[in-house]
Amino acid sequence: MHRPMRLALATAAAAALTGGLLTFSAATATAADSTHVPQADFNGDGIGDVAFSAAGAYVNGRKGAGQLVVLYGTATGVSSAKRSVISQNTAGSPGTAEAGDAFGAETAYADFNGDGYDDIAVSAPYEDVGSDTDGGGLAVLWGSAQGITGTGVTIADPAPSQHDAWGKNLAAGDFDGDGTADLAVGNTSNIIYVYKGGLTASGTGVKGRYTVKPDIKSGGTARGPLNLTAGDVNGDKRTDLVVDGYETDTEYGWNTNYLVPGTDGGLSAGDARPLKAGVITGIGDINGDGYGDIVTGMYWNKTDDDGMSLPDASDGGKVWVTYGAADGVGSTIGVTQNTGNVPGTSEKNDYFGYDLDLGDVNGDGYQDVVVGVAGENIGTATDTGQVIVLYGSASGLNTASGAQAFAQSTPGVPGEDEKYDMLGADVKLDDVTGDGKADLLAGSYENDGNGAVLYLPSNGTKITTTGSRTVSPSTSGVSTTGTPGFGANFAD
Repeated sequence: MHRPMRLALATAAAAALTGGLLTFSAATATAADSTHVPQADFNGDGIGDVAFSAAGAYVNGRKGAGQLVVLYGTATGVSSAKRSVISQNTAGSPGTAEAGDAFGAETAYADFNGDGYDDIAVSAPYEDVGSDTDGGGLAVLWGSAQGITGTGVTIADPAPSQHDAWGKNLAAGDFDGDGTADLAVGNTSNIIYVYKGGLTASGTGVKGRYTVKPDIKSGGTARGPLNLTAGDVNGDKRTDLVVDGYETDTEYGWNTNYLVPGTDGGLSAGDARPLKAGVITGIGDINGDGYGDIVTGMYWNKTDDDGMSLPDASDGGKVWVTYGAADGVGSTIGVTQNTGNVPGTSEKNDYFGYDLDLGDVNGDGYQDVVVGVAGENIGTATDTGQVIVLYGSASGLNTASGAQAFAQSTPGVPGEDEKYDMLGADVKLDDVTGDGKADLLAGSYENDGNGAVLYLPSNGTKITTTGSRTVSPSTSGVSTTGTPGFGANFAD
């Protein structure tokens, strides 16, 4: 994932898997929005559901058309037994499945129509729109008592001549504090479009639309933000937005991140605050002080492939924690695998912080953090990957004790360590059993890019392997032809 932007996993996976670790021009993944309920509930049964991409999936023989997979929570967690698999050929779904569309590559959920069921915004960033190659498509699929069925509405690109990859970044939250869901939409420019007050049946903002333009420079090549992440950082009950963005004019670009605060008038780029650089961000209250803390993964090495020094990076990867405050930005700490008793050792190309998410595993009121270490080598299994869970506390992220690490060689975890599995390519902490404690889900590129989702439940105190299982594309109605990338990007 990765360079130049976390998008298009499906198109990059085959080449990467034949030559080693993905060279990181792959899929988008966004992290937790603390303004949501802790998890999506698409069918209104009170138990969390999980949606994710299979953006490289074949649909009716069309390579990389892409699919969205929804696993519905139950008292025993998630499995392929209770699911929806949606493509652009699903009845009621806007659009038509075409080769290379990558439908499902980016997603964001909220109750956009106010009916009590969470809905999901889904992009197809490489969809051709008329003569506009890779113009991108975006739809919202409505939740219902049956979950996500495919019924939805298109959100048309308001300025197709000014950018491409419409919907390549998405984030949902209440940016103006009016009690209704807003949707932020990115593209290859540095202009973010925000749809206010939910969405109508015609795909427009109930209360209109506006644009916000953070200080993102694209280095001469239009790429737009790396990621968008929503959450209330300053505790004012309005959702703020973290933009992971490019800055400098090198080939790939070096990025500076910005915190764009929510106000009564919506997102305010004029009040944006710079943050430590990074590629993927999550927001949650780690220390229980009422402010959302910003957790950002910078998995790049200190020196990139062009010899450029990256000041916020560390060989092996680093996670930056910026604690929230009334003015938005408090103190910042950096965490690597050499910090305290964090499991493992920081080694070049481990990619600690490749993805991350927040949730309360033990119900103590402090948000915990799961970190994907997708490039971790274990024995002779190059880039097999692992995930690490670090727990929150009143004093912040606890790196001294209690951390957990899971790989496919961990006793009780299904599967085995294999080259290029990249466990931790995406991670999520959500309560999918309805017990009020966050469970762990981790995506990988299992079986030459087919992908898989590992489910590890909370036992109320910590993550456990008891009751764990793997959900695979072959048991979920997703074709394993090509490289579907099943589970490469969870919805937030």
